[in-house]
Amino acid sequence: MKLYKLLFLTFLIFAFGCDKGYIDDITPKEAGPDEEAPVIDMVFPKGDIVIPFTDEETDLDIQIEVTDDIEISTVQLTLDGTNLATFNEFTDYRRFLSSYLYEDLQLGDHTLEITATDEAGKTTTETLEFNVTNKYTPKYDGEIFYMPFEGGLFTEIITETDANVVGDPGFTDGYVLNGYQGADSSYLTFPAAELMNDEFSAVMWYNVDDSAEPNRAGILVIGPPNDGPPVSLNNGFKFFREAAGDNQRIKLNAGSGDGNNWFDGGSDADIDPGANTWVHLAFTISGTECKVYINGEVVREAEFTGISWDNCETLSIMSGAPNFVHWNHRFDRSLLDELRIFNKALTQGEIQAIIDDES
Repeated sequence: MKLYKLLFLTFLIFAFGCDKGYIDDITPKEAGPDEEAPVIDMVFPKGDIVIPFTDEETDLDIQIEVTDDIEISTVQLTLDGTNLATFNEFTDYRRFLSSYLYEDLQLGDHTLEITATDEAGKTTTETLEFNVTNKYTPKYDGEIFYMPFEGGLFTEIITETDANVVGDPGFTDGYVLNGYQGADSSYLTFPAAELMNDEFSAVMWYNVDDSAEPNRAGILVIGPPNDGPPVSLNNGFKFFREAAGDNQRIKLNAGSGDGNNWFDGGSDADIDPGANTWVHLAFTISGTECKVYINGEVVREAEFTGISWDNCETLSIMSGAPNFVHWNHRFDRSLLDELRIFNKALTQGEIQAIIDDES
């Protein structure tokens, strides 16, 4: 008896709902004439594809959308003249969304073609010619040197130049993926000729060795052969660290030819070796001033008359050697990542934008 009452009550609720319009009526709609050809949207890819410089191939997730005013009949995907897939069954006969994963697409030029046909026989074809490359394109204005320390390579990837490796530096977890691991009597060098401009900037992530030993080290140096100060200081620059009590203080020296200037931020430029923390370091040199930054904040700025590059030939990374060693600013056991050099004096906003991108 209870079952009959329950069924009767359900019937009343359904009937009442229909009568009050709570459930939409289904009304047929005439298809009408087929007036338009299908429309194709290549959602991905839309252009050239850049993959990591260590890769030789990539998986391509082709994504498309096809619409038609009446009814889609077939959709065909072709890559480099080879048919990948043909679709002829559609849940929504006016709109088709699909993706197709093509694995191990090689470097080079490719042609993707999508052809859609509707029930009236109208056909639309969209073609995309694109390139897959692992060559890095500078991301920032004025960027002329970039070392990400990926793939077990000490390679500058804008010019695809390998470093001269001294000693036995290694790789470790970096701030972004992998990074440089310093070691005793170890550092990298590059020819400096293409890096020496009227303006100069460098940015990097740095994690000072927790022992802070040695208690001073060169981080980035372009200088003349080691004639000793003041001659060696009057040309090029030296970006380095020195002990300041239990901390390490970041400093810059820049030479103007007939003299040199020290840019020491005092305690504002101190970093704590015991913190085991990545900090962002940057400095800029122009014809009027030099600035030193830590984590995007200016820790030292002062007037400067412009840099001299006389007799400078070598960029040293993570050491003062071979040209800035008279005060023992030699190897650094610390960690380094995302080293970039620019042919302009970056603004504080540009430096912060890089920090934000890499964070």
